[in-house]
Amino acid sequence: MSDLHKDITRIGMAARYSEAAVFNGVVYLAGMVPERGDTDIAGQTQDVLEQVQQRLLEAGSDKSRILRAQIYLTDIRDIAAMNEVWDAWVVPGTAPPRATVQAALANPAWRIEIVVTAAQNAA
Repeated sequence: MSDLHKDITRIGMAARYSEAAVFNGVVYLAGMVPERGDTDIAGQTQDVLEQVQQRLLEAGSDKSRILRAQIYLTDIRDIAAMNEVWDAWVVPGTAPPRATVQAALANPAWRIEIVVTAAQNAA
């Protein structure tokens, strides 16, 4: 790694991508997708949110520090069921700016993908 990249921390690195990157106190998560594709949208949303929470903790942050969330649904008609799980998960008073769109995902079994940017916890 060159000296130019020493101020960037990467978590869960693979050849193609990292699960997260941290720079200047900001955590950037990769798109989180369900680990299992055989559940309904509520189950997949819960699965993804648990992954988001775990990655944030690994990066020194938590769900109350989310700055922005982008949600991709394969069927926008799933938004009500997804919102029920999201609303129960978000810390009251900390709902982040959010965009939700319909999009084709890489695996046809996936119904949701979530990308999050968050601030690290104060030192």
